[in-house]
Parts: sequence; structure tokens; C-alpha cells
Amino acid sequence: MADKSLTLDQFRTLRKDHWWVEPLMVVAVLGGFGIYATWAALQNANYYSAPYLSPFYSPCVSANCSHVTLPLIGSWWNLSPAFLILWVPGGFRATCYYYRKAYYRSFFQSPPACAVRDAAKSYSGETRFPFLLQNIHRYFFYLSLLILAFLWWDFLLAFRFPDGFGMGVGTIVLGINAALLSLFSFSCNSCRHVCGGYLNSFHSAPGKYKTWTFISGLNEKHMEYAWVSLVWVGLTDVYVRLLASGVIYDVRFF
Repeated sequence: MADKSLTLDQFRTLRKDHWWVEPLMVVAVLGGFGIYATWAALQNANYYSAPYLSPFYSPCVSANCSHVTLPLIGSWWNLSPAFLILWVPGGFRATCYYYRKAYYRSFFQSPPACAVRDAAKSYSGETRFPFLLQNIHRYFFYLSLLILAFLWWDFLLAFRFPDGFGMGVGTIVLGINAALLSLFSFSCNSCRHVCGGYLNSFHSAPGKYKTWTFISGLNEKHMEYAWVSLVWVGLTDVYVRLLASGVIYDVRFF
């Protein structure tokens, strides 16, 4: 009688738990956000409701913006001004070390989970185009800091209503958005490197050691900051969009 026993290589995995739940959730949330962000950028409308500017359109650098932040681009730009900005935070997240792990496992199944066989038969890592571009993550980090500064400026402007100084629900929404994006940005590995990770010894740089230690503490929650900030920036755009389209009304505290 022929031996019908199967070797381990003939199984994709021997795991009995629900290992597929996490990659499935990543596909749903990350894919859903990508679809929504693309749709919102294509709308080129309902992204400003005084004094709130959607983070998808901030800073508004086109002269034909509903709310111009810096008129760096003339009125000849007839596409959505969001396309002038979104490539920076989009590139920062796409090249983020955590997000790379998340979408490699979920979208590319490389590997889908620990002790689960890769979908692809060969593995080249990040040695080929376009994955070679992952190496410019630190430069996206620098650019994202500029966007972050404008988001904090938008938060300050969210106190300046057409009828004077005030505060509404939208003010809080924009403030939380800037805070969460700050936590996500400053907890990344590129920030750890800039703050002292490149040093061989901290003995002669106690100040950098304290900064690096603080950033390293934030880095422990980088995954959580990545997801919460992603969801909240989408909800912030939704809130401003609903206000601008007249679906809801902002609640003023004073």
C-alpha cells in the first residue's frame, strides 16, 4: 500500500486558530480608507466649512481653493487641490515600517501570518521596483512634519469663526486629528533615528539619549497610533464634508 502520509510542505498551515482575521481586517480598513480618500480627493468640493478645513486638503496651496492656505500654485491648476498634498501623508504611511508589515501580509500574503505559507512561490523582498522606493521613508517623514505644522495651524484657525472667537465640536475634531497624527509621526522609527538612533554611544549626548528614550516609548504604541490616526483623519474629513454640504450643523460651545 502506498504511503499516503502528507509532509508539512503540503500544508499551507497547520494552525487551527483564526489567523486570517487580522489580514482580512487590514484589507477591509486600509482598503476602505484608500477608496474613500481617493473619492474625497476627486470630489474637489465640500472640504471647507468656516472655520474648518478638511485635512485631506490641508494646506490648500492652489489659488482656486475654497480656502487658500498658501497660493503657491496658480489658478491654472484645475484638478482637485487635494492631489497636491495627499501624496505626502500617503507616501509616509505607505513606506511606514508597520504599514509595510500590515499590507505585505494582508494584500500580498507575504506571509499572511506566522507559520503560514506565502502566496508567492518566490521572494525578492524590497530589492525590486517599486518596493525599492520604501527606502525614502525618512524623507517622507521630513515632508510630513510640514503637513503636520499646517494641521496644527488649522486647529488654531478653528477658533476663529466668521463672527469672532469661539469653539465648536469641529474645533475639537481638528485638534484631536492633529494630536493623533503627531503621535503617529513622532513614534515612527525614522524619528527615533533622527533623535539619536544613529549614535554608537549616548555617553557624550545625554540630551539626545533622553529624547531617544522618550520617542522609543512612543514607538511601542506605533501600531495603535497608526490605526487610530488613520480612522480619525477619515472621520475628520467626513465631519467637515457633512458640515459643508449642510447635512449636519456644528455645535458651538461659545
